[in-house]
Amino acid sequence: MSLSEVEATTESEQVEQAAGNLRKEAWKRLRRDPVALVGFALIAFFVLVAIFAPLIAPYAPDAQPGRGMITPTNIPGPSADHWFGLDASGRDEFSRVVYGARQSLLVGVVATLIGMAGGLLLGTLAGAFGGKVDAVVMRIVDVMLSIPGLLMAIAIAALLGASLWSVMIAIAIINVPVFARLLRGQMLAQRGSDYVLAAVSIGVRRRPIVLGHILPNSISPVIVQATLTLATAIIEAAGLSFLGLGSADPRVPEWGRMLADTQRYLASAPHLAFFPGIAIVVAALGFTMLGERLREAIDPKYRR
Repeated sequence: MSLSEVEATTESEQVEQAAGNLRKEAWKRLRRDPVALVGFALIAFFVLVAIFAPLIAPYAPDAQPGRGMITPTNIPGPSADHWFGLDASGRDEFSRVVYGARQSLLVGVVATLIGMAGGLLLGTLAGAFGGKVDAVVMRIVDVMLSIPGLLMAIAIAALLGASLWSVMIAIAIINVPVFARLLRGQMLAQRGSDYVLAAVSIGVRRRPIVLGHILPNSISPVIVQATLTLATAIIEAAGLSFLGLGSADPRVPEWGRMLADTQRYLASAPHLAFFPGIAIVVAALGFTMLGERLREAIDPKYRR
C-alpha cells in the first residue's frame, strides 16, 4: 500500500471515529436533557397506546354503546362509564381517540419514511455527482419548494382520491425536497474533506467513497429532520382528514376526521373537539421536543 493510500485510510478512520464520538456525546446529552426525556416519554406513550389499543379501549371504534342516549339536543359528555363522553352516533369517544392513535401515527411514520427515502435518493444523486445532475435535481427541488406545502398536499390527495394512502403519499411528496436539499448540502460539505480528496487522488472509485464514507457521515442531520417532520406530518394528516381527504370510511377513527365530524356540535358538545385536538397537539409536541433537542445535541451550532 502506498503512502497516499495509508494517509487516505487513516484520515477516513479518524473522521469515522470522530463521528462515532459525536454520536456518543449526543446520546449522553439527550439522556441528561429533561426536555428530550419528556418528548421521548410522550412519543413512547402514544406508541404504546397505538399498539395496545384493543386492550386499553373499552369498546370497538365502531361500537355504539350509547346510541339510545343520544337525542337531537343532547350528546352526553364525560362520565364514569364513558370517560371522554359519546359522539353524535353514540360511539365511545375515548375508544375512538385511542384507536385514532394507530391511524395518525401510521400515517405520520409511513409518510415520513417515504418522503425521507425519496429525499435521500435525490440528495445522494445531487451530492454525489454534482455538475449537471446536481443542477437538474436542485431545479426540481426548487420548483417543489416554491409551491406551498399544504396546498400541494391538498391537490395531490384530491387527485388520488379520499384514502389514508392518498394522505400518506401527499405528505411524503411535500417532504421530499426538504430531505433532498439537506442531504445534498451535507454531502457537498463532506466532498471537500481531506480524506475524500485523498481517496480521489489515489484513484478510489466514486461509489465506495459515496456509500462508504460521505453518505454515512452526512446522514445524522437527516435523521434529526425526520423526527421533526413526524410532528408536522401528524398535523398535516389531521388537516387533510379534516378537509375530507382521509379515509372515506366513517367507521375508521382518525383524529382529524373526528374534528371535522364535530363542527356542527361544537356549541352543545365541545368535548368532541377537545380530546382529539389535545391528542394531536401532544403527539406533535412530543416529536418536536425530541427532534429539537436531538438537533442541539448533534449540531454544535445549536448548542447553548
